[in-house]
Amino acid sequence: MDIVDMLLNGFYVSLSLSNLLACTVGVLLGTLVGVLPGIGPIGTIALLLPLSFNMNATASIIMFAGIYYGAMFGGSTTSILLNVPGEAASVITCMDGHAMAKKGRGGAALAVAAIGSFIAGTMGLIGLTFFAPMLADAALIFGPPEYFSIAVLGLIILTRLTGTSMLKSSLMAVVGIMLGTIGLDSLTGISRFSFGIDALQRGIEFSVIAMGLFGVSELLETMIQPTIKQRLQKVRFRELYPNQEEWRRSIAPIFRGGMIGFLAGLLPGPAGIISTFASYAVEKKRSKNPQEFGNGAIEGVAGPESANNAAASATMIPLLSLGLPFSAGSAILLSGFMIHGIVPGPTLINQHADLFWGLIASMYIGNVLLLIINLPLVGIFASLLKTPLNILMPIVLVVTITGAYSINNSFFDLALLIGFGILGFFMKRTGYDPAPLIIGLILGPTLETGLTQSLIIGNGNVWSFFTRPISGIILGIGLFIIIYNLSGWGGSWRKDSGY
Repeated sequence: MDIVDMLLNGFYVSLSLSNLLACTVGVLLGTLVGVLPGIGPIGTIALLLPLSFNMNATASIIMFAGIYYGAMFGGSTTSILLNVPGEAASVITCMDGHAMAKKGRGGAALAVAAIGSFIAGTMGLIGLTFFAPMLADAALIFGPPEYFSIAVLGLIILTRLTGTSMLKSSLMAVVGIMLGTIGLDSLTGISRFSFGIDALQRGIEFSVIAMGLFGVSELLETMIQPTIKQRLQKVRFRELYPNQEEWRRSIAPIFRGGMIGFLAGLLPGPAGIISTFASYAVEKKRSKNPQEFGNGAIEGVAGPESANNAAASATMIPLLSLGLPFSAGSAILLSGFMIHGIVPGPTLINQHADLFWGLIASMYIGNVLLLIINLPLVGIFASLLKTPLNILMPIVLVVTITGAYSINNSFFDLALLIGFGILGFFMKRTGYDPAPLIIGLILGPTLETGLTQSLIIGNGNVWSFFTRPISGIILGIGLFIIIYNLSGWGGSWRKDSGY
C-alpha cells in the first residue's frame, strides 16, 4: 500500500495547475513532432532545454516527458496516411497502416493505433510504478557480449519479417550495417567512409534515410501512375473506427506488443524502434494468414504501435532507478534533470519523492490526455485521404523536405533524402524491401560497439562470447535459426530445380 499512497501523492502534485499545464503542453508538442517528420522528440526537447531554466523542476521534467512519449503516440498518423514515418519508431507502421489507408480503412488503423498506444502505455506505466528497482537491477546483468548477441539475433530474426527472399533480405541488412559505419568511429575517433565530405563526419541521419526510403519513394511511385485516380467513397462516422472483426484481431497483438515493448525498454539501444520490428515479426509468425502482412493486416498496426509506447514507459525505469539512460530519448531527459541539479538514481525516490511520483502520475494523466486528443481527431486525419493526389503529394514532399532540413539545417541531408528516395523507388520495383536495410542501420552500431568492447574485455578471444551463459545461449539460438533457414532454403531450391 505504500506505493499506492505515494502514487496518490504524485497525482496530488501533478494535478496542480502549473504541472497539469506543463503536461498538456508536453503531450501536445509531442503529438505535433510525432506527426511532422524530421526534428523528433530529442531535437524538440534539446531546443526547449534553455527555456526550462526558469521553470519549476517538476514542471519542466513533466513537460519533457510528455514530449517524449507524446511523439510515440502521434508518430503513427503520417505513417498510416502518407507512408511518411513521423517518428523513427513508426517506420514499421508504414507497411500495413498505409496499405489499410489505401483500402479506405485509414480511420480504423488510426483508432487501433491510438487505443493500442493507450493500453500498452498504461501497461508500461504500471510496470514502471511497481517494478522499477527490481527490473532495473536485472537489466544490469547484460554487458557488451550480451548486447552484441542480441543485435546478432535481432538481425537474424527481423530481416525475415518482410517475407522477401532470405538472400535479398540479408543483402539489404548488410547494406544497412555498412551505412551505419559512416562517420567517426566511437572507439578511436577515426573518420570512416566520409570521402572528405565534412557532412558525413557525423554519419547519416536515420530519419533522413527512413523518410527517403519510405516517403519520397512512395511519392515517386505515385508520380509514374498519373492515370490512376483515387475514388474515395464518402465514409460514415462509424466506419472511421474499427469493426468487430478488426477489434477481435487487434486485442491480443496490443497486449503482446505491450509486453515486448516493456521488455525491450529495459535494454540499452533504440528500444522503441527495435520493439516495433520485434512485435511485427511475432504477429506475422503467429498469424494464420501471414500473406496479409504488408497488404493491410490490422495486427501489423496494433502490435508495433503498442510496443513503441510500452517501450517509452519502460525506458524510464533504468533512468529513474539507476540514472542510466538506455536510449537517446532518455539521455536527453537526463539532461533536463541535470539542468535543475537533480541526479536520477537510487536516491531519487527518497530525496525528490514529489518529483519522482509526480512525474509517474503525470504520465498516467498524459496518456489519458493523448487518447482524448487523438481519438476524436481520427475523422479529421482520415479526411486527408480525400485530398487529390496532385495537391496532397506536393504537400507531403514539402513537409518531408522541411523535416529533413530541420534535423541538421543541412542541404546535404536534402541531397541524401532525394538520393535514398530514388534508391527506395528502384528497390521496390526490383523486389528489394527497404525494411531490412533500416533494421541493419538500427542494429549496426549496437553490433559494432558490442563486438569491439567485448573483444577488448576478452583480450581478443572470440570464444568469450560463448563462455558467458546468456551470450552463448542467445548466439546458439541464432545459429539454430540460420541452419534451419538454410536447410529450408536448400530444400526449396532442390524442389524447384527438380532434384
